[in-house]
Amino acid sequence: MPLLYVALGVALLLFLMLRLKIHCFVALILVALFVGLIQGMSVLGVLGSIKSGVGGTLSNLALIMGFGAMLGKLLGDSGGAQRIAMTLVDKFGEKNIQLAVAATGFIVGFALFFEVGIILLMPLVITLALRLRISLLYVGIPMAAAISVTHCFLPPHPGPTAIANIFNADMGKTLIYGVIIAIPSIIISGIFFARIPYIRRMNPEIHMGFANREFSESEMPGFGVSVFTALIPVILMALRAILEMTLTKGHPILPYAEFFGDPVVATLIAAIVALYTFGYKRGKTVSEITTSIESSAKLIAMMLLIIGAGGAFKQVLIDSGVKDYIASNMHAFSFSPILLAWIIAVILRLALGSATVTALTTGGIVFPLIQATGVSPELMVLAVGSGSVFFSHVNDPGFWMIKEYFNLSVVDTLKSWSVLETIISICGLLGCLAINAFI
Repeated sequence: MPLLYVALGVALLLFLMLRLKIHCFVALILVALFVGLIQGMSVLGVLGSIKSGVGGTLSNLALIMGFGAMLGKLLGDSGGAQRIAMTLVDKFGEKNIQLAVAATGFIVGFALFFEVGIILLMPLVITLALRLRISLLYVGIPMAAAISVTHCFLPPHPGPTAIANIFNADMGKTLIYGVIIAIPSIIISGIFFARIPYIRRMNPEIHMGFANREFSESEMPGFGVSVFTALIPVILMALRAILEMTLTKGHPILPYAEFFGDPVVATLIAAIVALYTFGYKRGKTVSEITTSIESSAKLIAMMLLIIGAGGAFKQVLIDSGVKDYIASNMHAFSFSPILLAWIIAVILRLALGSATVTALTTGGIVFPLIQATGVSPELMVLAVGSGSVFFSHVNDPGFWMIKEYFNLSVVDTLKSWSVLETIISICGLLGCLAINAFI
């Protein structure tokens, strides 16, 4: 019966969001109430679980996302993203233009949310397509693939960070495993896929209405400082994970590695450095810097509420006994929990559209599998992230964003972007299964 109640809850979520068009934040809270009550919890008990779930999920996440949004906004507003893109394109040259654009998307994608990354880099892609007289998709797909991969696999992005928090996964290990999977995924989905004949035959007319501000040479920070500042959280979290895996327990360096490699501290340090490298050093006034910081908060406000609601749903499933039921009946599951998590995420992705909502809903459902099976929580994070991007279609806001920016028809968007996302999803699953075979 507990699994039936979860299925009814998911069905209600789909009905509220797809049929009644209720916002996913409100829908998730209503579903959490519904599942808790039909599971036999008291009204006050359900309310307590929802409050506990929201608070527990956002306790660390609000700080990480807040500092991360500040870093990304300062990077974009200073011209740092443009500097990284221009330098890599110049270094790689016209022959390797796809690699240059993919590398740009990967580096910039660490610091920027998916939508912001697309908006910032699209003018560069348009410029390159016009200058080199090549298809917009030939240079655009590698960029979009790289940003999508960082969005679904790599902390400190909201989806993987929130799921890692729910699963009690180590952020550093999640990042390292994610990078191992991300690089081949970008090469396959971004570079090889863009070269297949039917994609190369697509040659949409370039939409000139998406021009963005062009920074002059003197306005932009240097390449080295731009890359270093953007990757500070990645460097610190990865270094912590490497030291924890190589040093013996009790080593005097470990406490410092754990402190500076903590995602909250790592993103805080990056935000502070960005205030100087992208702000004061570039001659920006206090008012201009404050405006960038305040506008960055608007990027994450609703996302935080959605993530908090996902945490509430997860906590109700735990407190109502669903977690214990699944854990005690694991013998009924005859295949890999990684594959099961991916399949559940795929089903919800096709129905819900939003990758973040899909990941959070799946996280609440599959969390009990981690303790019951002993599977790596870090790989479960990546499996859920992989499933959450499967076959983006008309119910995904990102689908329409890509359609408009690349000036594609709905059919061509399905044949290009939707297939690209599916390739990323399958590559992610295969990567998780491969790593799981070795650890």
